[in-house]
Amino acid sequence: MDTILVVNAGSSSVKFQVFAAKHGGLGRQIKGQMDGIGSRPKLRAVAADGAVLVERAYPVADVPDVPAALHTAGAWLREEQRIDPAAVGHRVVHGGPDYDRPVVVDDEVLARLERYVPLAPLHQPHNLAPIRSIRARFPALPQVACFDTAFHRGHGPLADYYAIPRELHAEGVRRYGFHGLSYEYIAKRLPAVAPEVAAGRVIVAHLGSGASMCALKNGGSVESTMGFTALDGLPMGTRPGQIDPGVVLYLITNKGMTPAAVERLLYHECGLKGLSGISNDMRALEASEDERAAFAIDYFVYRIGLYAGLLAAALQGVDAFVFTAGIGENSARLRARVAETLGWLGAALDPAANAAHALRISRPESRVPIYVVPTDEELMIAQHTLTLLAGNAVQQRTRERV
Repeated sequence: MDTILVVNAGSSSVKFQVFAAKHGGLGRQIKGQMDGIGSRPKLRAVAADGAVLVERAYPVADVPDVPAALHTAGAWLREEQRIDPAAVGHRVVHGGPDYDRPVVVDDEVLARLERYVPLAPLHQPHNLAPIRSIRARFPALPQVACFDTAFHRGHGPLADYYAIPRELHAEGVRRYGFHGLSYEYIAKRLPAVAPEVAAGRVIVAHLGSGASMCALKNGGSVESTMGFTALDGLPMGTRPGQIDPGVVLYLITNKGMTPAAVERLLYHECGLKGLSGISNDMRALEASEDERAAFAIDYFVYRIGLYAGLLAAALQGVDAFVFTAGIGENSARLRARVAETLGWLGAALDPAANAAHALRISRPESRVPIYVVPTDEELMIAQHTLTLLAGNAVQQRTRERV
């Protein structure tokens, strides 16, 4: 039975899942991660039924970086679980102007993707590290890059352009949008869980440590709160969201900050962490009695409400609102606050359904139904990997016949 390994690598963790390809579909076999890389390395994985397969700590010297973590997790999969993947699918945050769909990685693709590291410094270097590591150890193993920007590449020019000279747009300075794998999964899931709104005008709020919102129309993205980089739009755990570019100029010219220092500030010290001075974790903020924590939550909710209005304008109306991702799926309190800001659209929350984390959390009479739909970016990556490799196999057989 062919298996597909999905890898989602960050700066201090490597998440992975194993899917079995069978009967034209995919079945999840293993879900795990190696976290605490470089500090307290720990490997944990569970089976499809939730049973713990491994929970193991390692000396720091054994897992100092992402390639070492991938090697350790890979050795466990091969030697103890007898997993020999037919292919590996990766989440890559930025595909730039070159890639509007998943692609099999070769040296040329990898070199192109390296150019977008400055546009996603929190993610891109770590997304590419496992690809390089696997190519070095298993050069014949197919690897597929799946991009967070690809789902939004169908935006019209009015949503895609900045009001800057056109030659800059031609060079790739444009609004890309992110979290596309999550939004693509939601768009494909809605016909099954909410067929009455799936083909309509839907706002999806992907609320987690990284946060954005997307306007869907007939299952496609027409507008997103994020733009050229993953700094734009909603405030996030450590990123500010929308900010006047003049602030950046002020920090450089008046405060004497270097570009590297400004990058550090915008990616690591702002957002909920910067506003609260306490934490970038919504759970910690909700548990705190500090007024700064309350302000950070108020600000987050306020901005979600503002962008709901922007996306409603882009759609010329709203037929449904969907919460997804870590905060959106798990914080009933935050959902209730946001639903209150959507009252002008005709949204009416059902408190009992919200507390129970039901699929539909709005009252029957709500003009805009509200849903909670868990996302599954890893399954989306596995599906893209399977589809792309199957297509390549068909093309190869066709060439052989010719």
